[in-house]
Amino acid sequence: MLTEVLADLRAESADLDSLVAGLDAAGWATSTPAPGWTIAHQIAHLAWTDDRANLAIDDPDEFLRQRRESEDIGVDAGAAEGARAEPGELLARWRAGRERLQAALAAAPADGRLVWYGPPMKPASMATARIMETWAHGQDVADALGVQREPTARLRHIAHLGVRTFGFSFAANELPVPDVPLRVELRAPDGEEWAWGPENAADRVSGPALDFCLLVTQRRHRDDLAITAVGNDARRWLTIAQAFAGAPGPGRAPTGS
Repeated sequence: MLTEVLADLRAESADLDSLVAGLDAAGWATSTPAPGWTIAHQIAHLAWTDDRANLAIDDPDEFLRQRRESEDIGVDAGAAEGARAEPGELLARWRAGRERLQAALAAAPADGRLVWYGPPMKPASMATARIMETWAHGQDVADALGVQREPTARLRHIAHLGVRTFGFSFAANELPVPDVPLRVELRAPDGEEWAWGPENAADRVSGPALDFCLLVTQRRHRDDLAITAVGNDARRWLTIAQAFAGAPGPGRAPTGS
């Protein structure tokens, strides 16, 4: 499983790399839908997160020491600092860091637990989280460049993470976590159905996998997506869903606003 997830992470990274590799300095300075973030900020953030993941694997004690010293994870500062580099330098840093992380995850014990900002996770889970982040920030880059990306089967990793963070989304918003079965049925890019949860669950979510992934990464507002929900808890979830760690994000405004 880890080998397959790492292969998909490499492919997702390569797709984003192809969008930015040919940009000139002005292109790297293009604003993205994330307020205050340019394309350079997006790539710098990915490079920063890869660096943090590498530290967590190479020296978990030092990672935990740094995490204890500051309540601020440093996401914005890391993106801002990295974005000040020359585009070629930033691109080289991102490429080197992600290759190093690929090797580190491949060498880590498959059932071992890696420290992180949330609960410790297995290497496959960390790789899945990196796919989600790469795809989500890649969406911001694609939107900034006016590029329509072709959805792939790699969306399944993001959808799976989105389903698994159902309870986390409520907890992150300081809401009681519903104790109800949930059924999620999504239409994959090739027309196949991806499903999670018991078939007879009363609370249900359905729609295109792409739209669900845009929702749980907060890259589109629910009103702009063909996602339907049945049941009070399922409907509430769609307003707060987040597949990423940390505090709830502000989300995106609907296109009609």
